[in-house]
Amino acid sequence: MTARRAVMLGLGALLLVAAGPAAREPATVRVRLVTSAGNITLALDARRAPLTTANFLRYVDDGRLEGTHFYRAARRKGDPTKGFIQGGIGTDARRILPSVPLEPTSKTGIKHLSGTISMARSVNPNSAHGNFSIMVGDNPTLDARPGKPGYAAFGRVIGGMDVVRKILAMPTGGGRDEMRGQMFLKRVRILRAERLDGTAKPTGRPRPWLIDLPWRRD
Repeated sequence: MTARRAVMLGLGALLLVAAGPAAREPATVRVRLVTSAGNITLALDARRAPLTTANFLRYVDDGRLEGTHFYRAARRKGDPTKGFIQGGIGTDARRILPSVPLEPTSKTGIKHLSGTISMARSVNPNSAHGNFSIMVGDNPTLDARPGKPGYAAFGRVIGGMDVVRKILAMPTGGGRDEMRGQMFLKRVRILRAERLDGTAKPTGRPRPWLIDLPWRRD
């Protein structure tokens, strides 16, 4: 082996070592939600809930949460200072990405404690996409248990819990069925979602919500 070839191989090995960790998601990924009510900082658990965290980060990295809202407050009847708030893309099909399989709390060990962020879904356990909930107070009924798959918790609030409580207390009404009376009369705007750790990985999919048509303006 010539000296030049040895040097080149050595440089290549160093580049692979350097690129290895950068190609992987950090164990914890922080995301800042900048809202019209204040900032909320999240720590997402990519180690224990990798699929759910990756799903949420696709919406962050694509800018799909920019201009969306917190639209719902589910407050406990006995203690309205507890419950959860819900936000995300709502029913905006222009922003939706394919859903991922449910990562239940029985698998991840991430419980629905106060400050936990969890993916919202329909009756289909594997239907979570771009809507999420933040707990105010513990909500163990959302955890997996025999006969109930529960919801996919995947991180927690590490800054701005006062903002979450303020949003929970905002006036609500409207809605129907299990959401009756829970929709914000004035929604809280999510101005943007900012990744603070790791490298953004946009999906490259079309972003039709950015087309500025008069009937699509708030």
